[in-house]
Amino acid sequence: MVRDGYLYGLVLVAVAFLVGWLTAPAWAVIPLALALFFLWFFRDPERQIPQTPGALVSPADGKVTNVSVVNEGRKKRTRVSIFLSVFDVHMNRSPIAGVVRGVRYRRGKFLNAMNQASAEENEQNIVTVEGEGQTVVFKQIAGLLARRIVFYPKIGDRLERGQRVGLIKFGSRVDVFFDSDAMLQVKSGERVRGGSSILAYLHAQPELATAGEHSATERTC
Repeated sequence: MVRDGYLYGLVLVAVAFLVGWLTAPAWAVIPLALALFFLWFFRDPERQIPQTPGALVSPADGKVTNVSVVNEGRKKRTRVSIFLSVFDVHMNRSPIAGVVRGVRYRRGKFLNAMNQASAEENEQNIVTVEGEGQTVVFKQIAGLLARRIVFYPKIGDRLERGQRVGLIKFGSRVDVFFDSDAMLQVKSGERVRGGSSILAYLHAQPELATAGEHSATERTC
């Protein structure tokens, strides 16, 4: 459970008590229901992190809405977009083991996270992690309901693959950028789990071709 869940839950339980005491017990149902929702929303289940060398795991739970190749200067990068509904676990995790080389927060709009324009126009936190011979960038992008992005590590911190790094509150999107020669393991429309589903294998090698059967298991929800 994320600490915020206990905070919201306890406050709403106190509100329910006061409302029931000052008015009628029936009116306490609404804040109690909200308290239960927040406790559920901020759940933080344990995940089995893949140990396969070169595995790039999903930084978030949700649905893959876009897989494409984009240009970054003269270099082509693969982008995987993941949409988090209000029903998904919102804890974010590091896609690879490495060192945080950049953290840049950018103010912006709060468009629907399903809208492709949200990737550029919405408020977001852009994180660069360098490790395993690769540089991976992931964006925590605010959505229509999201109003706060949280990221715990600082530049220079060492992260492990699948390590908890932050969250986006109440519906959002995460985009991951990595070298286009990586061996992609997901496609649009699939559901992934943060820290356990493998999005790609960095430094694609022929012997990893059999890893598809393993990643299929990891991608189940």
